[in-house]
Amino acid sequence: MKERSKSSSASNLPLILDIDDFKGDFSFDALFGNLVNELLPSFQEEEADTADGHSIGGTDVLPNGHIRVSSDATKFAQGLSAPLFPEVDALLSLFKDSCRELVDLRKQIDGKLYNLKKEVSTQDAKHRKTLTELEKGVDGLFDSFARLDSRISSVGQTAAKIGDHLQSADAQRETASQTIELIKYLMEFNSSPGDLMELSPLFSDDSRVAEAASIAQKLRSFAEEDIARAVPSVVGSVTASRGLEVAVANLQEYCNELENRLLARFDAASQRRELSTMSECAKILSQFNRGTSAMQHYVATRPMFIDVEVMNSDTRLVLGNQGSQASPSNVARGLSSLYKEITDTIRKEAATIMAVFPSPNDVMSILVQRVLEQRVTTLLDKLLSKPSLVNPPPIEEGGLLLYLRMLAVAYEKTQELARDLRAVGCGDLDVEGLTESLFSVHKDEYPEHEQASLRQLYQAKLEELRAESQKVSESSGTIGRSKGASVASSHQPISVAVVTEFVRWNEEAISRCTLFSSQPATLAANVKAVFTCLLDQVSQYITDGLERARDNLTEAAALRERFVLGTNLSRRVAAAAASAAEAAAAAGESSFRSFMVAVQRCGSSVAIVQQYFANSISRLLLPVDGAHAASCEEMATAMSSAEGAAYKGLQQCIETVMAEVERLLSAEQKATDYCSPDDGMAPDHRPTNACTRVVAYLSRVLEAAFTALEGLNKQAFLTELGNRLHKGLLIHWQKFTFNPSMH
Repeated sequence: MKERSKSSSASNLPLILDIDDFKGDFSFDALFGNLVNELLPSFQEEEADTADGHSIGGTDVLPNGHIRVSSDATKFAQGLSAPLFPEVDALLSLFKDSCRELVDLRKQIDGKLYNLKKEVSTQDAKHRKTLTELEKGVDGLFDSFARLDSRISSVGQTAAKIGDHLQSADAQRETASQTIELIKYLMEFNSSPGDLMELSPLFSDDSRVAEAASIAQKLRSFAEEDIARAVPSVVGSVTASRGLEVAVANLQEYCNELENRLLARFDAASQRRELSTMSECAKILSQFNRGTSAMQHYVATRPMFIDVEVMNSDTRLVLGNQGSQASPSNVARGLSSLYKEITDTIRKEAATIMAVFPSPNDVMSILVQRVLEQRVTTLLDKLLSKPSLVNPPPIEEGGLLLYLRMLAVAYEKTQELARDLRAVGCGDLDVEGLTESLFSVHKDEYPEHEQASLRQLYQAKLEELRAESQKVSESSGTIGRSKGASVASSHQPISVAVVTEFVRWNEEAISRCTLFSSQPATLAANVKAVFTCLLDQVSQYITDGLERARDNLTEAAALRERFVLGTNLSRRVAAAAASAAEAAAAAGESSFRSFMVAVQRCGSSVAIVQQYFANSISRLLLPVDGAHAASCEEMATAMSSAEGAAYKGLQQCIETVMAEVERLLSAEQKATDYCSPDDGMAPDHRPTNACTRVVAYLSRVLEAAFTALEGLNKQAFLTELGNRLHKGLLIHWQKFTFNPSMH
C-alpha cells in the first residue's frame, strides 16, 4: 500500500491500494494495521494519558470520604460538547475509499482473469489440434514400423532358408568329399588279400595315427554294413560283397596292427610315466571296440596281477609262516593290513586312470573286479577250506568252529574292503554283489556247518566231563565206597558253568548268523535252527544229570534193601547189620542232597536259557510270523523231559525220607514209649531218642529241599512229603499201640 502525507483532514487524501499487497503471505491484520496506523496514534496516546495515575474519572477521594473534583475534570465538564473520537470521520472516509479501491481492484483482476481464460482456451485448442496431428503421425509411424518388421522377418526367414540350404549343401559337399576319400581309401584296401604295402601315407604316418584310426573304423563299418545289406540271389551283389569282404579282411588286419602298435606305445609311455602320451594313445584306442582292449591291457599289466611274489606276500601276511596254525585274531589283523594296502594301491591307480582314460569309470570297474576275482579270491581259497560234514576236522585241530570263525573274519573284512573300494570308485560295478558271490559256496551250507559245529563242541565237552569224572572216581578208590558215602559222588553232577558255556557257544553262532544273513526271513530260520541246538543240548545235559542223580537214589535204595534187619538174629550179626544199615542211610541222605542240588542247578540252567532267549533270540524271530511262538513251544517241549526226570526223582526223594524215618523209628522206638507209667507218676514229655533222631534227620533233608526248590515245586513237594509222613507215623503208632506182640 502506498503511503499518504499526514494532514489534519484525512478525508481530503485519496487511499491508494496496490495489487501486490494481496500476493504472497497475505494477512488481513497487517493490511488493516497499515491503513489505520496513521490515524490512530493520537487517540492511543490520549488513552494512555487518561489511564495513568490514581484518579478515577478525574476525581480524588479525600480521607473523610468526600470527593474532590479536580480542575481537569472541571475543564472536561465544560467541554462536553466536543466529539470524543475525532478520527471517526477520517476512518470512515478511509474505509469508503478502501472499499472503492477494492472494487476497482476486483474489476481489474476479473478483467485480467477473463483475458487469461480466453488466452488459455485459445492455447488449449491449439494444443489439442497439435496433439491430434501428432497421434495421426505416430499411428502412421507404427504402421511403417510394422511393415518394416514384417519385411525384415520375411527377409530373415528367406536368409535362414538360404543358410540352411547352403549348410545342407556344404554338408552334402563335405560328405561327398569324405565319401570320395573313403571310397578311394576303400579301393586301396580292396586291392588284394593281405596286401597293405600300397596304402596311402596316411596309414603309415605316426603323426596322423588318430586320423588313420578314425578313417579305418569308418571304412570297416561301411564295408560290414554293405555286406549285411547284400542280396545273395543277385550276382552283382555277390560279386560286390566278395570284393568288400577282401576290404573288410584287410581293414581288420590293419586295425589289429594299428591297435597293437598303439598298445606298444601305451606300454612304453606307461613305463616312463608319460601321462600325456598314455592319454593320447587311450583316446585313439577308444575308437577300437570302445577302448576295451586298452582298459583290459592296462589292468592286466598291473604288478599286483603278474608278480608271483605279491601273491606269496599276501599269503604270508594273512596266514603266517607255512606249517603254523593261524588263529582268527591273527588272520583278522593280517586281512586288515592287506586290504588297506590293496585300497591304497587302487587309490593311486585311480589317480592315473582319471588322468589317462577318457572313460575312467569303466577302467575302475575292470580294475576292482580283477582285484576281487583274482587277488582276493586266491587268498580266500587258501584261507578257507570247506570241511566235510561227514568227516569233520578233529576238535584238537580246531574242528568246525575254527573254520566258522575264519569264515566270519574273512567275510567281515572283505565286506569292509568292498565299502572302501566303493568309496574310492568302481564305476558301475556291483562290488557288494561280487563280494557276496565270493562266499556263496561257503554260505550255501553255512547253517548245517554251524549246527554240526555245536554238536561237535557238545560231544567234546561231554567227553571232557566224563574224563574228569573218571579221574575223580579213580582217585577216590574204594575207601569212601566202603562207607557208603561215595555213592552220590560217583557220577558227574550238573554244572551251571557248563550250561553257561553252551549258551556262550550259541551266542557266538547267533552273531555269525546275523553277519551272514541279510534277509529277515533267512536270519530267523538260521537263528531258530541254531537255538534249537542249544535247547537239545541243555535238555539232554540236565536230563542226563537228573537221571544220574536218580541213579544215586536208586543205588541207595538198593543198599537199604540189602541191610534190612530181620528177626532172631544174633547180637553180633545184628550189630553188623545195623552198622551196614547206617551206612546205607548215610548214602541215602547224601543221594537226597545230591538230587536237590541237581534240581536247583537244573532250574538255574533253565532260567539262563530263558533269559538268553528273551534278550538275544526273540527280537530276531519277531519279524517273521509264527517263528517266535514256534521257538517258545520247542523250548517247552525240550524242557519237558527234564521236568519228568525231576518229578520222578522227587518221588524217590520222598521214598528215601520215608524209608529212613521208618528205619529210625523201628530201630529206636520202644513200645513203652506209648504207655502211661504204672506208678501213677506224671508222664514224661521229654522227646524220645527216636523222636530226636527223626526230627534231626528231617531238619537236614528239609533244609536241602528248601534251598533247592522254590515256588509251586516247593509247595507240592512239601505237601506230598507231609501227607506221607503223617500217614506213615500214624501207621507206626497203630502198630505199636494195638499189636500185643510189641509189648
